[in-house]
Amino acid sequence: MSLIVKNLTKKYGSKTVLDHLSFSMEQPGVYALLGTNGAGKTTAIRAMLGMLAKDGGEVTWKGGVLDSTVCNVGYLAEERGLYPKYTLMDQLLYFTSLRGVDKEVAKKRINYWAKRLEVTEYLYPTTLPNGRKTKAKTADQLSKGNQQKIQFMIALLSDPELLILDEPLSGLDPVNTDLFKSVIREQIDAGKYLIMSSHQMATVEEFCTDITILHRSKTVLQGNLNEIKKGYGRIHLHLKTEADALSYIRAAGITLLSQVGNDYSLKVSGEEQANLLLQSLVENKIPIVTFDLREPSLHEIFVEKVGSENEDL
Repeated sequence: MSLIVKNLTKKYGSKTVLDHLSFSMEQPGVYALLGTNGAGKTTAIRAMLGMLAKDGGEVTWKGGVLDSTVCNVGYLAEERGLYPKYTLMDQLLYFTSLRGVDKEVAKKRINYWAKRLEVTEYLYPTTLPNGRKTKAKTADQLSKGNQQKIQFMIALLSDPELLILDEPLSGLDPVNTDLFKSVIREQIDAGKYLIMSSHQMATVEEFCTDITILHRSKTVLQGNLNEIKKGYGRIHLHLKTEADALSYIRAAGITLLSQVGNDYSLKVSGEEQANLLLQSLVENKIPIVTFDLREPSLHEIFVEKVGSENEDL
């Protein structure tokens, strides 16, 4: 195994904020750390990286203690941390020097990622058509989204083996969300190990193979996402009809989750109950537009595990 986290624990006084977290990554891919606000995700990441002192447990990479001497780690923190009054180029060169990247290599990588993340104009002075020269930007002259791009660059510039992304898509517009996703896919294709923390369940489903859901510092669900979903079975039914079908749904004893007109979100006990409803609708000549029986989404699993009060996540 490459990454092993075993019984990782963190306390503040008598309060346990991370309670014996354990997981491992045997091969490249994406591992998702999920949970409500305050569940312990960011604490786990910081304790793994040695940014917080652990109160118990261990974290190893390829048999040695995980630190920058044994593993090239890239980290995109949830809380952005650029120096506001320094030029972006100076900051990028400074951070790459901390990771031991040769200056000329760093410049080539910066040029590549500046183009890839569409921030070239902020890093390099240019001459406008009127002959006027623009100056390289400082961090406080950028929007939050563009600052996020610069921080993503910092995480990528050392060409890390292990890339840790804490809420990487938070606050991005749809265009830049797709741009970040494409870069993440490239890192996966390059055989990197990624740990992702996110509130965006649909995005996690696009990338991750294995998950841990934390709630109030404890692990409440863990494993391969596909296997977890198979374990639930095909119990979610999307039904859309051209006539009112509510009486047939109730007669079948099916749970109604939501309804908009004749568009129903339902929870069934299994395929047999769903098929009985279908038979009843057909026999009573109720026109069916959609009848989609599926496994639960990660969002639905998440809400079940941590409580509906967190459904806004």
